[in-house]
Amino acid sequence: MTVLLHDRDDRGVVTLTLNRPQAFNALSEEMLTALGEAMDLLAHDDSVRAVVLGASGKAFCAGHDLKEMRAEPSLEYYRQLFARCTAVMLAIQRLPVPVIARVQGLATAAGCQLVAMCDLAVSSDDARFAVSGVNVGLFCATPGVALSRNVPRKAAFEMLVTGEFVSADEACALGLVNKVVPADGLDDAVDTLVASIVAKPRVAVAMGKALFYRQIDVDIESAYADAGATMACNMMDPSALEGVQAFIEKRPPAWSGERA
Repeated sequence: MTVLLHDRDDRGVVTLTLNRPQAFNALSEEMLTALGEAMDLLAHDDSVRAVVLGASGKAFCAGHDLKEMRAEPSLEYYRQLFARCTAVMLAIQRLPVPVIARVQGLATAAGCQLVAMCDLAVSSDDARFAVSGVNVGLFCATPGVALSRNVPRKAAFEMLVTGEFVSADEACALGLVNKVVPADGLDDAVDTLVASIVAKPRVAVAMGKALFYRQIDVDIESAYADAGATMACNMMDPSALEGVQAFIEKRPPAWSGERA
């Protein structure tokens, strides 16, 4: 069985589907390798406009494959495993296009981390989220990095030290997901978000995403300096010049076919 399914439409929207439904799409070594390779390919493909990360079966992702982890209990193995997972998570953030998590069922431990590392997330109303490693004696340290950058500090710490689930509505209120919809409307909600993104110039979105993450963790003066330089460069791009001129002339912008 192929553990990661790939699909692409004529808009340049790529859908990656975790495909280990019998294992609740746990992040096996094979799955991490497949995700890493996919991210590397997408990072070098200028025709990609957005990425949707979904999963087959009843769960989004149950985190790391604990059976694999228990089969080789060595410090070096665990260091390599978590380093590989971290590389995948960072690759998602470094993609020049938005990555949208399409979440159903459970998203636990590294699966919750995966949701948090995506730029956007749409969830079915029956989804549940947890960083539950502490329940088996393993504090979800790496998922905590992503979680604490998405939700308020005390909420993140409570999830990490209790391992308890939060509902989809709670996850939305905390900022872990953008939108919660009925399960039968999940695909439509994701596509609505995707359609809004691909209608914009790719270069503006790419520059904006990179700046968004750069400025979060620096002081406000440095953030403004970077943001101002980014906007100046963005303004010199033909798509921005055309967009502004179209606004002045009260007409739709005439961007190129791929709106790059």
